[in-house]
Amino acid sequence: MTLPSFLSDRPLRLGTRGSPLALVQARMTAEALCTRHGLAPDTIETVVVQTSGDRIQDRALAEIGGKALWTKELDRALMAGEIDFAVHSMKDVETLRPPAIRIAAMLPRADARDRLVGAASFEALPNDPVVGSSSPRRAAQVKRLRPDATVILFRGNVATRLAKLASGEADATLLAAAGLDRLGRSDVGTTISPDVMLPAPSQGAVGIETLGDNAEMLAMLAAINDADTYDCVMAERSVLKGLGGTCHSPIAALAQMQGSEISLRAEILSADGREVVSDQCVLARGALDDAEDLGRSLLQRASPELRALFET
Repeated sequence: MTLPSFLSDRPLRLGTRGSPLALVQARMTAEALCTRHGLAPDTIETVVVQTSGDRIQDRALAEIGGKALWTKELDRALMAGEIDFAVHSMKDVETLRPPAIRIAAMLPRADARDRLVGAASFEALPNDPVVGSSSPRRAAQVKRLRPDATVILFRGNVATRLAKLASGEADATLLAAAGLDRLGRSDVGTTISPDVMLPAPSQGAVGIETLGDNAEMLAMLAAINDADTYDCVMAERSVLKGLGGTCHSPIAALAQMQGSEISLRAEILSADGREVVSDQCVLARGALDDAEDLGRSLLQRASPELRALFET
């Protein structure tokens, strides 16, 4: 393919958050582009953009602006022409994106499951355990599995959360297996089956965005897109769209390839985990309306109290 014309006089500018995991994911993306297009490593320049989500660590995201805290500064840099493309953990990307921005590609998905750190299982936790998490989904699922648990706020990167656990602030915490693996910490924690704890929509997926009118970048990024990951993650994001969910809302979803079709499971929970509404379906690739319908059907079957969590 023809490479972007501007590569003749400057490098590609890759925008990313500055956390250790974000930098690993940025490097993975740069390496994929260099390998696919035969580029020298110095063809791509990493531009670190500090986000509000990185700066504010003492409050839950839902209280201070939601998932946009991870993306708005990168969105601004992209639309201002300061970067050519941005790399995100897809589970941190809000459902409705600015019209000018396009999700252009996703890398092959890593392990989508959660890991329990601090105990071999939920049953092995002590009586009245304290579990650290900043995720409403994980908090609700923990309370469903262990009604005697108290969930306290754990914000920060992986190392920060593990340090809080080691200092005795909680008996256990939950982390994404993908993040631990990418940071070389595959030995940490016990992987939890999705049958026990369904993961967050888009967990384990790295997405790459650029401007929708940048045809050269769109074509370049399309060449590294993993179609199975892209189609499954977009189905999970469509469930979110059907729910109208925010980071206030305990939502779990997982789509997996089943032959040439997609098997999709989703659930919504009350904050205390006592009410769970779940469903599943098999849909064709790209049948995002069907995935959106699955989200709406969960709400239709929920109690008024649970539906209220999804009102915007």
